[in-house]
Amino acid sequence: MKSKILVLISIISCVFSIKAQDFEVSPVDLKFTAEPGQTQSIPISITNHANKNAAFNVILADFIVNKEGTKVTMPPATTEHSLVNWLSINPPFLELSPNETRQVIVSIQAPVGDYSTKWAHIFIRSTNEQTALIADKSTQTGLNVLGQIVLTAYQSPKSNMNYKMKIAALSEVSTLTDTLRRFNAKIDNMGDKITNCKVSLLASNLSNADETLLQVLEFSSFPDSQKEVYFEFKKNALPPGKYALAAILDYGKQSTLEGSQILIDVE
Repeated sequence: MKSKILVLISIISCVFSIKAQDFEVSPVDLKFTAEPGQTQSIPISITNHANKNAAFNVILADFIVNKEGTKVTMPPATTEHSLVNWLSINPPFLELSPNETRQVIVSIQAPVGDYSTKWAHIFIRSTNEQTALIADKSTQTGLNVLGQIVLTAYQSPKSNMNYKMKIAALSEVSTLTDTLRRFNAKIDNMGDKITNCKVSLLASNLSNADETLLQVLEFSSFPDSQKEVYFEFKKNALPPGKYALAAILDYGKQSTLEGSQILIDVE
C-alpha cells in the first residue's frame, strides 16, 4: 500500500483572513536499484485537495544523517553521497485544478562503473505566483512558498553487497541519582549500503548464566555514518548480582552478529 502524506497548512494574512492549502503526495520513499549505465524511472502522484487551483514546484537537495539519526538538509550536489546530479524531474513545475491528480516522473541515470549508494531529498512545494508589485523582495523567483512535503530518493544497485558495520564503546551514562540505568554505544557503518539494524541489550548473570533481554532498538544506518544509540532500564529490572551486559548488533542475514560488552554490578 502506497505511503501517503496529507498536509494541511493555513496561512493567515496581515488582515486575519485565512487561506488553506492541502495536498497529497505518493509515494514518499523512492528506492532506485539501477545498475551502472542503466536508467530507471518512478512516478509520483500529486493531488490538490484545495478548492482552487494550486501550483507546485519540485526542488532537489542533499542531506546528511547526524549521530542522532536525524536527516539534515544540505545544498544540492554538495555531499559525498549526493544523488542530485543523477536525477531528472519531469515536469519540475505543475499547476493542478481542485481535486486534480497528476504525475511527476523522477528518473535516474546511473553512470557506467559507479556502484555506490547515493541519496537525496525531493521537496514538493505548494506555491503561489506573485505579481511584481506584491512579491517579497527576498523571493527571487516570484513564488511564495505555502507548504511542502519532503520525499527521499535512494539509489543502490543490487550488485552492491558492501555491508560492513561495527558496534563499540558500550558504556554507562547514568548517575547515582537517576531512577533508570542508562547506557550508550556507537554504531559505525563502514560499508556502502543503507542498512536496517536491530540492536539488543542483553544481560547475563555471571553466577547462574541466566540471560535477560532488556531492550531492542531498530533503525536504518547510512554509509559513512556513526550513530549513538541509548538504552535504559529500571534499576530493579535485574536481581542483585554481577552481570555481563552486551549490546548485540544484527544487520541482516548477510552478516555475523557484532557485539560490545561491559561488566556491571546490580545492588
